[in-house]
Formats: sequence, C-alpha cells, structure tokens
Amino acid sequence: MLWTTTSRVAGAPPTRRYWVELCDKAGVEFEPSLYFHAAAQARRQRQHLPAADPTDFPVSPAYLRAVQAHTDTVLFVSRWFNAVACRATAAQVVALVKLPGVRHVIELPERALLPASHQGLRAVASRGDKTTISTADRQLARQQTRTLGADALRQAGLDGRGLRIAIFDVGFNGADQHPAFRQLFAEKKVVATFDFVHQTPNVFHGGTHGLEVLSCLAGRLPDGTLLGLAPGAEYLLARTERMNREVYSEELDWLAAVEWADRNGADIINSSLGYTARRYFPEDMNGRTSLVARAAELAVRKGMLVVNAAGNDGDNDDWRTIGTPADGDSVLAVGGINPETGLHLDFSAYGPSASRRLKPNVAAFGTVLAASPGGYARIDGTSFASPLVAGFAACAWQQQRTLPVMGLFAEIEQSASLYPYYDYAHGYGIPQATVVMRNVVGQAPPRQAPTVDFVMQDSALAVVIRPEVERPVVVQQLPLYVDSITAKLATDKAPPRVAPLGREDARPTQPEGQSPAVAAAVPTTPAPPLPAASYLYWHIADARGVLRRYEVMEVSQRAILRIPRRTLRPGDVVRVFYQGTTHSYPVR
Repeated sequence: MLWTTTSRVAGAPPTRRYWVELCDKAGVEFEPSLYFHAAAQARRQRQHLPAADPTDFPVSPAYLRAVQAHTDTVLFVSRWFNAVACRATAAQVVALVKLPGVRHVIELPERALLPASHQGLRAVASRGDKTTISTADRQLARQQTRTLGADALRQAGLDGRGLRIAIFDVGFNGADQHPAFRQLFAEKKVVATFDFVHQTPNVFHGGTHGLEVLSCLAGRLPDGTLLGLAPGAEYLLARTERMNREVYSEELDWLAAVEWADRNGADIINSSLGYTARRYFPEDMNGRTSLVARAAELAVRKGMLVVNAAGNDGDNDDWRTIGTPADGDSVLAVGGINPETGLHLDFSAYGPSASRRLKPNVAAFGTVLAASPGGYARIDGTSFASPLVAGFAACAWQQQRTLPVMGLFAEIEQSASLYPYYDYAHGYGIPQATVVMRNVVGQAPPRQAPTVDFVMQDSALAVVIRPEVERPVVVQQLPLYVDSITAKLATDKAPPRVAPLGREDARPTQPEGQSPAVAAAVPTTPAPPLPAASYLYWHIADARGVLRRYEVMEVSQRAILRIPRRTLRPGDVVRVFYQGTTHSYPVR
C-alpha cells in the first residue's frame, strides 16, 4: 500500500478521484517470508493455504510509475485488487485510459454523504451515570457474556489466547488510558495500531466508538468482571472512519486496513461499521457490489474470519436491511438481541441479503455494559453484539487452531441457540460455547424430546404443542415478517388461533438432525435461559431455503398455530422451534 500527496497550484485544473485497475502483475517478484508477519504465515500454514497467491504480490512497479506520471495524487495502492486510487484531472484521465498497463478507470464518488451519526452502525444510545456501576449494570455485564457460554469457556481456560483480532473503527480515543484496559496494555496485548484516515500510528484519538467496541472483547470492570470473551487475544487497532461525515474514501481505508491486518497476522476482523443509503440501493447488498464486501470475501479466502455488525436500521422505514460488508456471503453478520426478552431488538437490521442469503447469521446482546469515556455505560447497537461474537469465535478457534475459517463459521452457526431454525431477525440465534466444545471432543448432544406435532387438516396445517410440554403463559402476538425488505404484515394476516383439537390422527415428527456432535469432559455450565426460551418460532422456507414468512409467538394453548394449506407450495418446509427442539414438515 502507498499514499502520496502533491501540492496544488492555485488555478490548477480541478481533480476528481479515480480507481485505476491494472492488467496484470507480470514479472513481479515476491518473497512472502519478507512481507508477512510470522503470525500471518502461521495462519496460512494452519489452514493449508498457499504462502501467497497472486493477489498478495505487489503491483507492477512499471505500471505504478506510469500511473503516477499521469495523476495529480496517488491515494492508495491495493495489492489485492491490483489497482490504484488516485486524484486526476480530466486531461490526465484521458491519458490514463490509454496506458498499456491499465484495464479500467472508474470514477469514485466524490461528495460527502450522510453524517456519521446517521449511518446506522454507530451506537444508538448511551445511558446511565458513567462513574457509578449499579447492581443492574453488573448483572448486564455478566449476562452479555454468560448467554454465549462464558462460564464454560472460563472453566476450559479459553480466552482467545494465541489469536490476533483486528478492529476497524472510527477511533479509540482514550482507550490507552482507560482502566477497563489496564491489564490489556500492561500485558502488551495491543500489538499494532494505524490510523488510515491521517496516516499515523496513533489511533487513540478521534471517536470513542472503538473504545466501546474493544471493551466488548477485552474490557473489564473495576472488580475484574469481563465485558467480553477474549481478554487473552492480541489486538490490531485500525482507524478507518471519519468522525462527522461519511465519504467513499472510508471504503478505501477499510480495504487498506484489511490488507494491513492480513500482513500483520490477524485471525479475526471485527468491523462494527457499514454502508447503506445514499451510497447504495438495497439491491446492491448482494456481497458483490461494494468494495468492502469484495475485500471481506478476499480476507476470508486468506484465512481470516470477518465478523460484522448487521446494522441499526431495523426501525428505519427507508432502509431496514443489513448494510455492507455484512452482506458478504462469507461474512458473519451479527444481529442484536434484547437482554430483557431474548428477542430481536427493533433497531437491529433485518436480512436477507439482496441475493437472498441468510442474514444476520447469528445474534448477541445489542444492549450492553461497555467502557465509555469517563467510566462505563449501557449502550445500544449491533456494533456491540458483533465484538461479543468475535470474542466467542476467538475462544472457539483457540480450541481448534487447525480448523479452516469456513469450518469455524459453520460451527458458530450450528452452535447457536435456535439452530437449525433460522429467520431474518435472529439468524440462528445466540452462539453457545457448550455446543462447540461438545463437537470438539466428540460428546453426543443431549437428546431432545419432541415438543410439537404437525396435523394436516382439510384446510390447514396445524401445529400442536404436546401435552407433556405445555406451558400456559400469557399470550402476546409478536411481529411477523414476510421478509426483511417488505413492510411488516398486518396482524390480521397472521394465521388464526383455534380451539384445542379433538382426537384427530396426528403426524408427529422427530426433531430435525443437528450437526454431528462429537465429546468427553466438557464443562457443562449452560448459558442462562432468556425469556425467549419459552417462545415458539416458526417459518416457511421455499425449496432454496428462502423464507416467505416467519413469526415468534408466546404459547397460549396447545393448538398454537394453523397455516392455511393454500399458502403452502410443493417443496416448502415448515420449521417450528420450541423449547430447544426444531421440527420440520416438508410440503409435498
């Protein structure tokens, strides 16, 4: 990567920003051991990846010199995309496109976009006295990690040690002086920093969002209570965002940061950032359009797990879906869960991606206790669910260091609390450490008893709670969505409730198979149950797995649900998750 600047002469022709794609890297020599940090080389070796591939090679020096000679300023040189970001006049662009080593010249967006506070992946709110930690705050701090299995991870001695986690953010102002990170800095766990906005190693200025995110990985309360799951990991801190405005150059900075993180041995990237309206349309959220989504996919190919916040636009009528790079197929997108209910938070962005892939993939608390300037505070946002899951991933990978990155991705999804049920609000649910640890050592999962029966009637498919698991609770209709892009369906479109069924022939189903479990001596401390554990989740998926409808309900009677037969199509699968068990009904 390379940045250069030139002095502008008064009255000089105006310049604009361009992305110059080069043809090839013919004749370029490259020695991986001299370029990559030892940790980066070890990561590739563990995953049986080549020491380098052509995207790692530097751009052709001859091509670069030619581009420099015909531009006003070179902003950034990308090895991964074999491209140069630059500023050039109109006359220079005419010359650029004729250079023998140039494949394409693309003009980049120039104007500032929405203010950063409106982008939707920053914190939604910060609440409470920052110097006083109440009993309720301490309970939240413990719960935000315990729901992921913190107790079992501690019993197993898993804290992310041996992993390197890169964090891309708007700044880490005050993190090096905050008591939440005293032990982190004393142990020299922050191994590299760089501000890609100002081209300086100092990242401890700018915004405080990065401080809050870092605390959800490695922060501590004064009494030692952990706010995240990976205090033993090493950290690479990168500033890629501006404070008060959104500009396209932030995507260039994200790309520069991910190439830097790769070179410096990152195993996991946490990106609590994203780009949506006024830069892209919803149909662009397909994992292939934005620069950062394509960069994230390349990062995964190089053995890094990319964890990204889903976004905070779930209650935005103009844009309710995930942003980019969370739209990437191989990016682990994380939604937000309400600690009080265990259900989706209203502001947490919905899936699927524009290519109809499942998003978010998993979820964690979107209301957390985090370090903040001057102390600690309750903060809302999927920005903080993401590092909770990134810390979980570090612990899981610590135990299985040779696992390929997409093997880890799958294990995290398959460990989640709702798996194999999924929807576009919760993904597969909250990852569970005990499930991952069982799989590692070969321990069989506990057998789940059936909880519902499917009964095909003349006009409807009925779902009936088995008598032995019936739990009378107060009924409450919860939101139902056809998908995350369309508006919420009216309540009168929900399937009607019916009285308990008489003696009809039922077609009981067995619980849907879980991933092959695998065990021995595994810590058995389960994650504390949330209120949502008593809810019933259901969806209708088509033959491709794309959801047409999903709902979360509280159970008021045994005959909990009737799905009109006219709404079901051959190839559909109806899935119901209730009290820890998923049942499937294939429609023929």
